[in-house]
Amino acid sequence: MKPFEPAKQPTIYFIGVTTGRSAIMKVFPKWADALGLKDAAIRGIDIELHAEPRIYREVVAFIKEDELSVGALVTAHKLDVFSAARDLFDDFDPYAQALQELSCISKRDGRLVGHAKDPISSGLAMRAFTPPNFWKDHRGEAFLMGAGGSAVAIASSLIRQEDNRPSRITVSDLSPERLEHFAAVIRRMNADPALFDYVLCDREGANDGVLARLPSHSLIVNATGLGKDRPGSPISDEASFPADSLVWELNYRGDLRFLEQARRQAEAKRLKVHDGWIYFIHGWTQVIAEVFHVPIGEQEVEQLARVASELH
Repeated sequence: MKPFEPAKQPTIYFIGVTTGRSAIMKVFPKWADALGLKDAAIRGIDIELHAEPRIYREVVAFIKEDELSVGALVTAHKLDVFSAARDLFDDFDPYAQALQELSCISKRDGRLVGHAKDPISSGLAMRAFTPPNFWKDHRGEAFLMGAGGSAVAIASSLIRQEDNRPSRITVSDLSPERLEHFAAVIRRMNADPALFDYVLCDREGANDGVLARLPSHSLIVNATGLGKDRPGSPISDEASFPADSLVWELNYRGDLRFLEQARRQAEAKRLKVHDGWIYFIHGWTQVIAEVFHVPIGEQEVEQLARVASELH
């Protein structure tokens, strides 16, 4: 990795895989103007998935030591950054401590703080497309494909209301270690372990099989990253979605094959299909508010969403 150049203006970093393709690179300057963030800039840092710990440490150390580097949004590396560089932080918010991941790095009174914003962002995004009392009225299930930070955050949002939550939450992943980490986080949250099933998706069609047994009025989420930085889908073209269900593709860019698979069945199965755009809006506005210490309420989010849609 090349040495970092000191920031010449207040700079937020986007730590990801293919950051240059993200809409935020065009959106952020317009948002900065709307929020009155004078001279604020954004810079992408691309890192291969599951890179060596020293690389994550170099990035965090640079942000910590550089005066005008004010913070970062972390995607795809949330667990790895926390694991590799946790000792470089002065504080963590309660979600970061519980989930053992971070999606936001900020500075407060000279201290480096790690945050896990996804439980808040995912909750706001789901609220936008989930009918009131959806789980209470229908007792459907949730199926989260991918056991990374986004899936953990979504699960934490789903279980908050005991009287209105899925009857079962199934989590699948290619990695047994990630499934074990997910289960450990759930235990730390004091959630009912009987509510969760874990499926090692180490063979073709494993996710298709879970889909086939789901009842109607379920939630199916692609949290694998497939379809964004890597092409493909966690299910096959022969997979069948349960009727009257919510389908959420967390990505908003890439080949979005999973999204297209769901849309092909939407009319016949009465599916409500959503991409990751609203998650993008809430994820970034939550982080920007924290990093630049500016209040961003519902009205500001609506305004910023309109600005972003014009550029999307």
